[in-house]
Amino acid sequence: MASYAMEDFVGNGVLKGQLPKLLEEGWDDVPTLKIMNAEDMDAINMTQQQKDALEIRSYLHDRALMQYADIFEASGKSLPELLNLSTGDLSSQFGMKRGHMARFKDRTSACSDPMPKSDTLTARNNSSIPSRNNSIYKSYTSVKSTKMQSVRSSLSRTGANKSLEQSLADFKIKDGYTFKGIVAAGPAVPRVCGCVQAPPVNEKVAPYSAIENISIQKLTPEYKIGMERLVKTKTPPMKALELWRERPAVLLCIRRPGCIMCRAEAHQLYAKKPIFDALGIQLFAVLHEYIESEVKDFWPRYWGGVVVYDQGMEFFKALGGGKLLKDKFLSGFLLNPRAIANYKRARTLGVEQNFKGEGEIKGGLFIIGRGRSGIAYQFIERNFGDWAPLAEVIEICTQLQDQQRDQSETIKTSQE
Repeated sequence: MASYAMEDFVGNGVLKGQLPKLLEEGWDDVPTLKIMNAEDMDAINMTQQQKDALEIRSYLHDRALMQYADIFEASGKSLPELLNLSTGDLSSQFGMKRGHMARFKDRTSACSDPMPKSDTLTARNNSSIPSRNNSIYKSYTSVKSTKMQSVRSSLSRTGANKSLEQSLADFKIKDGYTFKGIVAAGPAVPRVCGCVQAPPVNEKVAPYSAIENISIQKLTPEYKIGMERLVKTKTPPMKALELWRERPAVLLCIRRPGCIMCRAEAHQLYAKKPIFDALGIQLFAVLHEYIESEVKDFWPRYWGGVVVYDQGMEFFKALGGGKLLKDKFLSGFLLNPRAIANYKRARTLGVEQNFKGEGEIKGGLFIIGRGRSGIAYQFIERNFGDWAPLAEVIEICTQLQDQQRDQSETIKTSQE
């Protein structure tokens, strides 16, 4: 799976010399860089060669084929020209493997959020040549910083200027989900013909009091170009409330950072960072176990956001209704068809894995409103590898933004 480290993304090609300028203009993380349009590129005086390089690298990054980025860029060909090459040419000129050719030639899909067949609708066909003007992000608007003003231009570019609500509808159609409310979990799939029951999950939202005073420690900052890979000195413990005091937050509770399914989920969620930025939502990953080598492998390759350590496992207990939700490898994975399907889904994304650390404690996801407004949504990993549906997460975050805007307008009106 493609790395979120900017240095890895630009490689040794013509974009490397642009890094200082990209940093200066706020294009300082991979998801945001990938939504640049022609106007944004012209604003920083990118050459046609640099524009082509960014197009190629963005396409390859979406398909976990970044090992070919330098050689493709060095060929001097544009992305449409590369896509029109025969499989024989791709093999002889670039040494591309046959399985990689199929992924490269598939212009209708990227390595993003494929669900088990039972949970998805049939994908819509689209055989056109990929273009930076076809990005899913083009419909998302609303920003505040200088960087996000450029992002807003990218998100709303071209004639297809759809509304935010329409784009969310597209997410729902693509993911095939029915919105379930404030507490969600994957299905309780029968195991061994019903002889083994899935562990029960708490269907009530965790009380806000259970999470606001959790003691946490920041292990990494939000990734930006050229920054240190890890915080040099351990930051002092802090209350979890400080994470969302000023802005709403999504907290992804990771079962094990070396797990193939956890890495894939984190990668897919962080890929939507420009959308969350536009909605004013922060992204955090929460670990219940600190192994320095595992954090280094996880960040920023699979997750470029802040990583925090919950030593007391309190977020994980909150997901389980006050106690840790655990499952055994045999009954929870080997005998669970849903978990096996989740594993196969992650493998299609080209994710590496290891088996270091504790892996039986289930994770999940929280969406928490600003200040003490409470928990807006929580998703529980009932089966190993269950992901919170992106459509659902973005919908809830949009509602939070709308609610915050309405409250601000009400306060402003009352003051007048």
